[in-house]
Amino acid sequence: MKKIFLLSIFSCLILTAFSQPYNPEKIKKKAIQYYNQAQQRASEDNYISAIGLLLQAVDADNNYVDAHLALGSLYASLKNHKNSIKYFETAFSLDSNYSIDYKSPYATQLAAMGEFEKALAALNELMSKNPPKNPTSLEKIEERRKSYLFAIDFENNNPDKSYVFAPQNVGPGVNSSEPEYFPSLNIDANELVFTRRVKNINEDFYSSKLEGEKWSESKPLGGIINTPQSEAAQTISQDGQLMIFTARDRKDNFGNYDLYYSRMTPQGWGESFNLGGNVNSDQWDSQPCLSPDKRDLYFASKRLGGFGGSDIYVCHLLPNGTWSKAENVGAEINTTGDDQCPFIHADNQTLYFTSNGWQGYGENDLFFVRKGFGNSWSKPKNLGYPINTINDEGTLFIAADGVTAYYASDRSDSRGSLDIYSFELRKDIRPFKTLWVKGIVTDKKTLQGLPSIVELIDLATKQIISQVQTDEVGNYFITLPLGKDYAFSVNRKGYLFYSDNFLMADKLSDATYKKNIVLQPIEFNANVVLKNVFFDVNKSALKPSSQVELDKLVQLLNENPQLNIEISGHTDNVGKPADNLKLSIERAKAVVDYLISKNIDAKRLNAKGFGESNPIAPNTTEEGKAQNRRTEMKVVSH
Repeated sequence: MKKIFLLSIFSCLILTAFSQPYNPEKIKKKAIQYYNQAQQRASEDNYISAIGLLLQAVDADNNYVDAHLALGSLYASLKNHKNSIKYFETAFSLDSNYSIDYKSPYATQLAAMGEFEKALAALNELMSKNPPKNPTSLEKIEERRKSYLFAIDFENNNPDKSYVFAPQNVGPGVNSSEPEYFPSLNIDANELVFTRRVKNINEDFYSSKLEGEKWSESKPLGGIINTPQSEAAQTISQDGQLMIFTARDRKDNFGNYDLYYSRMTPQGWGESFNLGGNVNSDQWDSQPCLSPDKRDLYFASKRLGGFGGSDIYVCHLLPNGTWSKAENVGAEINTTGDDQCPFIHADNQTLYFTSNGWQGYGENDLFFVRKGFGNSWSKPKNLGYPINTINDEGTLFIAADGVTAYYASDRSDSRGSLDIYSFELRKDIRPFKTLWVKGIVTDKKTLQGLPSIVELIDLATKQIISQVQTDEVGNYFITLPLGKDYAFSVNRKGYLFYSDNFLMADKLSDATYKKNIVLQPIEFNANVVLKNVFFDVNKSALKPSSQVELDKLVQLLNENPQLNIEISGHTDNVGKPADNLKLSIERAKAVVDYLISKNIDAKRLNAKGFGESNPIAPNTTEEGKAQNRRTEMKVVSH
């Protein structure tokens, strides 16, 4: 009875015996000696030495099928898929019937190389000639056949042949002989924060700064965030002031893993606090991700009442500064399997996550969804091969540019078991490139900072993209995704709202914006330009995108029932003055009519047109003319 090597996929190499010998009289004794020595080395997990001996065996007798099969199995265990395939195919060419059971591990190696059609053909051949008798083995093969069919269909329907997946190790400044994972990047993309498992026991946070094109030598995160206990899986707010992370087995834990938060101080990250019972449960709660406006906290949990092993949940920031009770994000995303590792991009619209419940390539795959009208989610889309493979994927982070992604992997050039890599995302799975706006909100009279609400609203869908609260002295920071036109407004009770826009649908700007905002108290003659009230050229009918701004005005009037206003229309000096005056009156009336349609008393409203008579900029440039074509609101009484 001749011993041969068998591969247990995703575990270890084992040795077993065949019930029939393989023509032993034709195998040279020297080859058999090398083979037997290789068996011993493999049993000691010394695969490299075993491979060396097996190579000598096939060199002594190239017809030695068992040695070729053993080489295929050993190279597979080392993730050397190319050589594994080579030696399996040599064995098949020598005796396809004797080697038929190895069509299963051979198919796995083909799939690992992205050759899914050949992998499917190998499994089909096995099922037609020698299907496994064990029901569990049959079930696993059927699952793999489904995965390969999915991969083939995905390739046929996503034919971006120009995409090259070329992950780059981010270098020795970040990666070490210890495992590094859960990368996160600030909005400027110049500081990388990650988790490192020190001495394979304690997890701590480290950071590295970009110096030129290289990451500096990483250091433990400043402050008192790291402790002798484990801290991991961090998310840092876009303004760099708030961190939420996972901690294990602390005295105030609700379960074995809970979510905690810490704030940035002049001395670094300060004391950490449990997020409480609305967020945490008596089960595993981990992998937090904070939305860019800090209003939504996504995380994974294995609490009771979900759809499967682990589900993705979300909590919302309440006006009093606490978090709402955790909500399951629902069957649009969660499955009966494990759904976890949520990452919401800086665009606040594109959510990435891992799942083994949605159809994929075999294990945990990366998927993404986009937030649509009414905060519903699109159907999850698999990121596809070669980003997803037959193995587990996870811990994805995508920079604000929407192109550069970071993830942890144990690729062949890693310095430890897990290293952090960067790669370029395929175009069809990218989030929106995101810039940002920051500044300070002040009172027009006192010049003192004002705590206020800053909103960014999609003019087309009327959906709020981001809503942030300034700090106590009026500082704000808000992300600005490209590809859409936005209304930008600042609101505070007792003040007229500030109105502006960012028309980014057709721009590929790399600019960031600093915009200091001055709010006017509600008082006689206070006025604002309604910058998001739009008309077609020489027309007085309101464009649909004006609704966002006018609804803000309706809200202001409802919150201040004594407030009476004047709406005034203004034009540039193109055309006849009489025509311009008529057009400005009609436009002012169109705004008043809209307000009346929203149940605002007509007695509180007055419409006036001034034509070209009150310019606020020279009419000698297109920019100046655009400023003069405006609609204003003025306080008449309050």
